[in-house]
Amino acid sequence: MLSWKRALRPLAALLLTAVVTLTPAAAASASPAPSSGWNNYSCKPSTTHPRPVVLVHGTLGNSVDNWLALAPYLVKRGYCVFSLDYGQLPGVPFFHGLGPIDKSAEQLDTYVDKVLAATGAPEADLVGHSQGGMMPRHYLKFLGGADKVNALIGLAPDNHGTTLSGLTKLLPYFPGAADLLSATTPGLADQMAGSAFLTKLNAGGDTVPGVRYTVISTRYDEVATPYRSQYLAGPDVRNVLVQDLCSVDLSEHVAIGLWDRIAYHEVANALDPARATPTTCGSVFD
Repeated sequence: MLSWKRALRPLAALLLTAVVTLTPAAAASASPAPSSGWNNYSCKPSTTHPRPVVLVHGTLGNSVDNWLALAPYLVKRGYCVFSLDYGQLPGVPFFHGLGPIDKSAEQLDTYVDKVLAATGAPEADLVGHSQGGMMPRHYLKFLGGADKVNALIGLAPDNHGTTLSGLTKLLPYFPGAADLLSATTPGLADQMAGSAFLTKLNAGGDTVPGVRYTVISTRYDEVATPYRSQYLAGPDVRNVLVQDLCSVDLSEHVAIGLWDRIAYHEVANALDPARATPTTCGSVFD
């Protein structure tokens, strides 16, 4: 008689499908539209907003679809805004952030240098969704990014890994599933709570000197779970729960990055704390 574990092997693919389905930015369209108002390399930062803003998409996102709402929101407020694609896999168009995260951080390093050269600014601010809020920490900590970045703002970043609402705890019961995940989509495997990548990233503290950190989370997050694992500890850190600002905000993991203007108002506050205004439920109309 087959053991019960062996009998479950055919379900490994089903688990992997669920992991991918729950990964952020999958709700974005598969065919990116041209960006409007951002990725303008002739844009020069103003004295009011002296640093360019680099947007870092989430897993399965891309440089356009993840930012169809936030990029224009920031451009309207006078920022020079840029976005990159990273973590591409061969033969997989549009859905990025699946490659090894340390290599994605190297792509971010190159891109920030490009933006700083184009704008003439000495530093940039980074705003990332999900993996895009966590991956830059590797850049800051190991690739010299702290000298080029003033602030990192994460929208539902999986800073200490994710359990995917408990799904990752099932992996040991699906022989070969974890190895398949690591081999085919290393960017997903790197985000699992307890991964070697995250263990190295968080060893010795969450932050590096000279960078301001903001984490914006929602209690309804079903992807970067538990949501409190998104929070950072250390100097120059602000952890924000959107429901503390507007109790009726029902945004979950995808929505907080793609269209939540309560969260966006907090992004604007974090980019320009000297001109910050209170975030309330009325911020949806800002």
